[in-house]
Parts: sequence; C-alpha cells; structure tokens
Amino acid sequence: MQIRAGVAVIAIVALAACGTGGLNRSSGGTFAPGAAGMSDIDGLIVGHRLMAAGEYDLALRAYNRAAAQQGLNVDTMSAIGSANLNLGRLGQAERWLRRAVEEDPTFPPAWNNLGVVLMERGQVAEASEVFRRAFAADNGNSDEIRDNLRLALANLNDSGDDLVVENQAFNLIRRGAGDFVLMSDL
Repeated sequence: MQIRAGVAVIAIVALAACGTGGLNRSSGGTFAPGAAGMSDIDGLIVGHRLMAAGEYDLALRAYNRAAAQQGLNVDTMSAIGSANLNLGRLGQAERWLRRAVEEDPTFPPAWNNLGVVLMERGQVAEASEVFRRAFAADNGNSDEIRDNLRLALANLNDSGDDLVVENQAFNLIRRGAGDFVLMSDL
C-alpha cells in the first residue's frame, strides 16, 4: 500500500512539472535562466576608480574585462600596462605600453607611463626621450608630463654612472580626470 502511495506521489509531482504552471515555473517562457549578456558598465571607468583607490589587482581585472568588451585599443592596453606597473610587473607593463604607443603614437598617457616604467628600470636616456615624445604629443599641456620630463633630464645630466632617482615622484597619467603617483624605489 505504501509503495502505491509513493508511486502516486511521484507521478503527481512528475505531471505537475510537465504542466505549464507546475513547480513555480513562469508561464512566459523557459524556466532555466539565460546566459549573462554584456554589461553596460565600462570596465575602464571601474578600473580607473580602483586604481585611484589603490586596488591595482582589481583594476587589472576590470581593464581585462574592458579589453574583452571593447577590444585591445590604445586605452585598454595603456590601462593594463599602468596596472601592471603599479603591481611591480615592469616587464609586462613595458610590453603593454609599447603596444599602446605602436597602436597610437599620439597618445600622451601611454608615452608618459612607458617613460615611468623605463625610469623604474634605470633606463634614464630612453625614458627621457619617451617623456619628450609624451610632452610633444600633449603639446606641453600636462604639468605631470612636464614634471616627469624635468626629473628624467635632471637624472640624465646628473647620472654619469651613478643613478640617483630615490625619493623622486614620477606621475602616472590616464585619459580623463585624475592622476596616479608612483614613487620610485630604485
């Protein structure tokens, strides 16, 4: 008797699931949730805000999402390079920033941030030239780029064999408002 009751309950539940209103199923369409669509949130903006908050790893993830949404353009490559720089990944930062300046040689933030990477790596002569390009591409409008160029030229003139860049601030910049300051740790 109990077996028949159990079979009857299973049959009723199975039939309820097959019906249009059974087991909390919506009547308007499929029961399973659909795939997540593209987000309306701009990954670059999120990444910039995370960079300003000092959350460089999360910013890198946001920039990678932006690259997946928008493609690899000068903005996303420059942003990924800048996040890698702040994470201390100088080789990766240099590769991304060089790709950015190859994509758009007139993009001052990428040139400037590449110069910061080169200063961090002790390549003062090349950094000075890169800051000059950033300054020219910006038409001299950015105080941060001008300061970076001035510091690089001072180090180039003073260096000889002794490179002294300790306690000097080089400014990372991005497109839009705000700047990121990176202290040199050489």
